[in-house]
Amino acid sequence: MRAIRQDEFGGPEVLKEATVPMPVPDVGEIRIAVRAAGVNPTDCQHRAGGLFLNDLPLTLGWDVSGVVESVGLGVTIFQPGDEVFGMLPYPYGVGAYAEYVVGPARSFARKPAELDHVRAAALPLAALTAYQAIVDTAGLRPGQRALIHAASGGVGHLAVQIAKARGAHVIGTVLGKDRQEFVRGLGADEVVDNATTDFAETVGEVDFVLDTLSGDIRSRSLSILRPDGTMVTTVPNGAADAAEREAGQGGRVRMIGVQADHAGMKAIADLAASGALRPQIHATFPLAKAAEAHALLENERTTGKIVLVAEGREDRNTD
Repeated sequence: MRAIRQDEFGGPEVLKEATVPMPVPDVGEIRIAVRAAGVNPTDCQHRAGGLFLNDLPLTLGWDVSGVVESVGLGVTIFQPGDEVFGMLPYPYGVGAYAEYVVGPARSFARKPAELDHVRAAALPLAALTAYQAIVDTAGLRPGQRALIHAASGGVGHLAVQIAKARGAHVIGTVLGKDRQEFVRGLGADEVVDNATTDFAETVGEVDFVLDTLSGDIRSRSLSILRPDGTMVTTVPNGAADAAEREAGQGGRVRMIGVQADHAGMKAIADLAASGALRPQIHATFPLAKAAEAHALLENERTTGKIVLVAEGREDRNTD
């Protein structure tokens, strides 16, 4: 089968098409004919080196939408022909940039008929990050005030919708006036442009913060977080962690590492099927042009998600 491989760490140019053996599902696993694969910032970080994956050659990617082609021993929840979407176990279950992938059956859920494969592939890692932060970690409740940073980004634009579906009052921050209307269209009750306004001086107290940026955003967010509130960050920061513990704030700040989750994927599927969760597609690329997708993600401010499409298997409609 065809896959996008890298033999060294570096820039987008290290991603090259290669022919590799077809994977075989083991006990509890399924093999999926990939229709589309999502691209996330963590993909670019791993491609460059310095994160969790050190063994080369490497096939990147965690987000998958496709069709079950075969099942391993003991799998009962899917059968060949089922359309599924999900996230390969992060970080070591990597390999979505390929024509076929193998992964644990319970890392996936049935793809809602309301989503094509491109939109389905845009959801898993980013939506699970948001869902596990908002629902599983913070337990966000109706009427609470949620502050979502980078609200037009891959995780952020999904977090806005998930928090709104929980009945929260949602405040999103963006960088640039052009993104404000987009985030309002997702359902945000307030949108703050970080380029012109200090959110810490304007939004008032909040019960929940999702921080995908860190830096001084984190300390300023803590200044408006209620004493019983929760901040969830996706960005580890040793110095900030130590300072927060010293100030007695450590219990309010939680670092999240996204995990493959069958129940979480089913919840995300239900939200998408109801129309409460709509992934925004910034661009699609053929699988063979994964390097171009990485270059776009690293060099431009994107709105929503970038998705790779297995040629001949999925339409390119991004309306």
